[in-house]
Amino acid sequence: MLSNCTAAFMTLATRDLDRLVLFYTNFWQQKPQIYRQNVYAEFQIAGLRLGIFQPDKSNNAEFANSCNSSMSLCLEVENLESAIAHLTNIGYPPSGEIVTASHGKEVYAYDPDSNRLILHQS
Repeated sequence: MLSNCTAAFMTLATRDLDRLVLFYTNFWQQKPQIYRQNVYAEFQIAGLRLGIFQPDKSNNAEFANSCNSSMSLCLEVENLESAIAHLTNIGYPPSGEIVTASHGKEVYAYDPDSNRLILHQS
């Protein structure tokens, strides 16, 4: 067990920081709490800290295939239909139909860098 861990957050690497920051600004309807142009942005939403960074050019190879990641950003929402409408309004409609899983209804969507978002309603 990692007993010294006091917090956890997720980061996304991107080659186009401005585009991804704009997407999440529109998605969450708020600006990032931390923003360093061409370097890093951080959103804090409902207990989640989402950092977005542009890798240094010397590290580009490390992140070259990050769009093939199997990681998903899972977001529980109060109203799935409203969340779908919001994503559609900002130009990123879900990629498929609502499915019913053992834990409730969900739908997949993708951000501009093809990171998978799973919107879930219990």
